[in-house]
Amino acid sequence: MTPRAFVFLCLVSCSFFACKNDNGKSIKKLKSFTQRDQTITPENAFTDLFLDSMKLETFIQSEHLDTIDAQHIRSFYNSRNYQFAWFNKSGLNEQGLSFWNLLNSFISLSKDSFLFDKKLAKEMTEFVNVDSGLQLNKNNFTKTELKLTRQFFIYANVAYAGRVNPEELQWFIPRKKIDALALLDSMVSHNGKFSEQWEPVNAQYQALRKELIRFRNIADKGGWQPILWESKKIIQPGTEDAEIVLLKQRLFISGDLAQNDSTNLYDSTLQQAVKTAQRRFGFREDGIVNEALIKELNVPAKLRIEQILINMERMRWLPETAAANRIVANIPEFKLHVYENNKEAFSMNIVVGKEGTGTVIFNDILKYIVFSPYWNVPSSIVKKEIMPAMRRNPNYLARNNMEITGKSGGIPIIRQKPGGKNSLGRVKFLFPNNYNIYFHDTPAKSLFSREKRAFSHGCMRLSEPKKLAEYLLRDQPEWTEQRIDSAMNLHKEKWVTLKNPLPVFVSYFTAWVDSDGLLNFRDDIYGHDKKMANRMFVQSATLSNDSTVIQR
Repeated sequence: MTPRAFVFLCLVSCSFFACKNDNGKSIKKLKSFTQRDQTITPENAFTDLFLDSMKLETFIQSEHLDTIDAQHIRSFYNSRNYQFAWFNKSGLNEQGLSFWNLLNSFISLSKDSFLFDKKLAKEMTEFVNVDSGLQLNKNNFTKTELKLTRQFFIYANVAYAGRVNPEELQWFIPRKKIDALALLDSMVSHNGKFSEQWEPVNAQYQALRKELIRFRNIADKGGWQPILWESKKIIQPGTEDAEIVLLKQRLFISGDLAQNDSTNLYDSTLQQAVKTAQRRFGFREDGIVNEALIKELNVPAKLRIEQILINMERMRWLPETAAANRIVANIPEFKLHVYENNKEAFSMNIVVGKEGTGTVIFNDILKYIVFSPYWNVPSSIVKKEIMPAMRRNPNYLARNNMEITGKSGGIPIIRQKPGGKNSLGRVKFLFPNNYNIYFHDTPAKSLFSREKRAFSHGCMRLSEPKKLAEYLLRDQPEWTEQRIDSAMNLHKEKWVTLKNPLPVFVSYFTAWVDSDGLLNFRDDIYGHDKKMANRMFVQSATLSNDSTVIQR
């Protein structure tokens, strides 16, 4: 790959992410049709070849392009007065070669069969191999020129915005529409020399891409051998065990252990490597090797590659730019992260919705803090849980500090009064949304010590709610630590409007690279990865010897 092609490959950026439109595409509809720019002449054009407009119309008809595709390709060539984008009289130009390298690199890495055009690949082989002695003519250029332009729009839609519709997978964070026409104009007008504006703004995508390359190399070398492990067996530092040899080999392959050795002793070097692996999988970093850790280590490299690809697809769905100050809750990680000026200020453990009442993936603005809140019990919980409990125990409401405030559809409207037993704890944080999801305190503190924390009805419980309250109110000096303590122990709820509301993103990533450069994996607790895999992958040998490719 040429250096320019690699630079352009790094363009995969949130700047062009998009929402799905009516025909399933993510490319932005043009607000107006671009008129033909007749100020461009052979004397001032970038290339010495011009296209016959009738041949463009013939191409549109023969390829059965829909209205949006046809509008984009006509507008592109109108803006250039039909000068070629990818060829000159000598053959494939620098932009054409750069895009072709980019496209092939993307296909090779992602194994995305959707972008693989066998006929175009054959034609391009002839143009790229200029030493083949093939006699080229303008008719050959024209046919391939138009195919390359169409392929760019297909590529832009896939690589920058993603092919899977996120809303089908309960992901409701909106995407920007990509302006593929502006992207293509910019690419071809830079004469193959790409400036810093092409650098990615989504650093996490690029970090995952590097890990994808690393794991592809691991898989190509045979991956790793499964470690046989007896149920409930554990290994601690100082232990000698036959399986330690395989454990060291496995951790060396994945990069957790810097240097492999063939001894069966659990030494201090291995202990540090185990702790690193435990961190990457979300386990307690105690250095004790158990069945749960071995299970994660035994997942084949091929499946980890799929997991990385799935999460790279999610990265394409992200908004154009992230707010410098924001809150991000990652459901599979059971963590909340607070960012200030794009740097993590602090994080805390959270409890998320259990399967069946899972936490929704969306974004909104945190505007209010409610101290000493009432808990307005959802009617579904009243019907399924509280009413049966009331029948068994007439004192249930009094014992749980609850009261009936009315009726709706024959079901009592119940709320829990402020206090130590309140299910929302001493404070809740509201970012008003259609899903009735929010952050809150909880009296059930013991759950935060567990590694897997999916127990709620959908809202997210915070391990350090006071810390978050103090942070959100840091620009409101009247809210001292003492006043916050007092407000958290009132007998009636108190609402506070934030002076500086903060964006909240509730996300779902099962693979990412952390601030220390470690590749993390987590369980697919809601089955979203599985649904995406069913849409993305097919077992095939079309593109390589690797049996997994992204399907059409």
